[in-house]
Amino acid sequence: MLLSTFNAHDIVFIFGDVMKGAEGIIKALEAEGVKILFGYPGGAMLPFYDALYESDLIHILTRHEQAAAHAADGFARASGEPGVCVSTSGPGATNLVTGVATAYADSSPVIALTGQVPTHLIGNDAFQEIDALGLFMPITKHNFQIQRPEDIPSTFRAAFEIATTGRPGPVHIDLPKDVQEREFDINKYPIPTIVDLPGYKPTTVGHPLQIKRAAKLIAEAERPVIIAGGGVNIANASEELIKLSELARIPVCTTLMGKGSFPEDHPLSLGMVGMHGTKAANYCVTESDILIAIGCRFSDRITGDIKSFAPYAKIIHIDIDPAEIGKNVRVDVPIVGDAKIVLRDLIANLMRCEIKNKESWMERVKELKKASIPFMEYDDKPLKPQRIVKELMDALKEIDPNLKKTIITTDVGQNQMWVAHYFKVKNPRTFLSSGGLGTMGFGFPSAIGAKVAKPNYNVIAVTGDGGFLMNSQELATIREYDIPIVICIFDNRTLGMVYQWQNLYYGKRQCEVHLGESPDFVKLAESYGIKGRKITNPEEIKEALLEAIKSNEPYLLDFIIDPSEALPMVPPGGRLTNIVQPVREEPKIRRACFDDIKDVREEIKEHS
Repeated sequence: MLLSTFNAHDIVFIFGDVMKGAEGIIKALEAEGVKILFGYPGGAMLPFYDALYESDLIHILTRHEQAAAHAADGFARASGEPGVCVSTSGPGATNLVTGVATAYADSSPVIALTGQVPTHLIGNDAFQEIDALGLFMPITKHNFQIQRPEDIPSTFRAAFEIATTGRPGPVHIDLPKDVQEREFDINKYPIPTIVDLPGYKPTTVGHPLQIKRAAKLIAEAERPVIIAGGGVNIANASEELIKLSELARIPVCTTLMGKGSFPEDHPLSLGMVGMHGTKAANYCVTESDILIAIGCRFSDRITGDIKSFAPYAKIIHIDIDPAEIGKNVRVDVPIVGDAKIVLRDLIANLMRCEIKNKESWMERVKELKKASIPFMEYDDKPLKPQRIVKELMDALKEIDPNLKKTIITTDVGQNQMWVAHYFKVKNPRTFLSSGGLGTMGFGFPSAIGAKVAKPNYNVIAVTGDGGFLMNSQELATIREYDIPIVICIFDNRTLGMVYQWQNLYYGKRQCEVHLGESPDFVKLAESYGIKGRKITNPEEIKEALLEAIKSNEPYLLDFIIDPSEALPMVPPGGRLTNIVQPVREEPKIRRACFDDIKDVREEIKEHS
């Protein structure tokens, strides 16, 4: 029994003699400051859930393990604290995989706990056994399988240390059932305040000579551009980024994960860069003579054709993960370190330099930004998604003028890109989206985690109808726990981005992208006891949004949008300046029905 309280920063260990492994897990989580878990129980985790019954930890029962992982991820992204998800063994663990892989791709600190069969049965194909270590190894920063209850305290301390330091990422802990049930003496095996991890020493301070060299190049640059990636948000380095940009008059574009790191209403903001980027961002990167990339992976969605990417620029790459530097693009000045610390040192060096005049570059930037302003169609039916996003931003500003207490989550696909382009994000950790893995089904459950992490924020989940259907069962979760999220479905009854690609690159031959007329999303919401509303008229958009947001309860808005509406994009592997307009001609549709299936089965039967 715990006789003295403790927290992650000042831990006092005065326990009774013995406790079960499951109780040790609870104490280890409490020691890390964990208050909330997202999970789904099963046989291999029953000892843990029995110990949870007596604890003060809050457990949110999602209706699917994937949603638990996404919710933990959303919690981590919104708060900067590790999110924790729990599943049983076998199918429970495999259902967590997509969510954990999503967190790994976007460097989100998630702790994934999975049950496992007893140690003596591992490797015997026992009921609900899976090789969890092998399964999670490629999609986690590290993973553990605990063989003795005595190892629980040190393993959990190590897991949280690894997940939250250096480049963050998910850590998996596999928990055999017998390890949870056996007793151990926590006086002999206490939770350590400091953990020794040989070989794991993340570099946080940049090399001073490299920083000095970078400062000189920036000061002398005529056409500098910054690409701010997700690492700026993770390092809480937005203030330093703004200061650097203003000091040296450097325009800033962001990756999808970098949205929010630089205010998008700032005069030096270029918007998003890459395949789905703005004309201003893509052209400025292409024309730059110095490119400063901060916390960015240079993925294919950002660079397009590597040979034509920033052809005139010397590249300065700041990243805490040395493996990312030089991986995808040539780098002239590599700087390994924490973005916040490196930018502070870089600014200090720049303040001692004579910074070159950039008036002609500023004029070019203004010209490109003016050419980037997209045409906004307001009164068309079906609704234009661009207008919905604009009205959403206006509605939220009436409630939260500076959008400081507003979080937008998106799913993946066209809905994601409409929000990325039209919603001007001003604050870090307020735009949550699956970037690296591009996981449909992320938007809604990640909003659950974000709202739990920031209960006083307005949290809006923007999702397509396809992505929403992948985790629509979580309507039960938000109703059961009264989690007041507003769900905005961009309803075009198609898999929109696939539809767009098939139109552009496959001769308008649409194959299996049409979702049909069911379900009625409003009736679906109402069946869970949640208010819903269908919007088809442009004049209803803002009023419906304000009603939903101000209700302070779960609310679903079904916006019927134009299925032919799409944004311009760069073809895969293309030059950033080769921005292709969407195809609006009538597509050719291939789709089967059950009668076709019956005919095929009858034909097979006749021939056999």
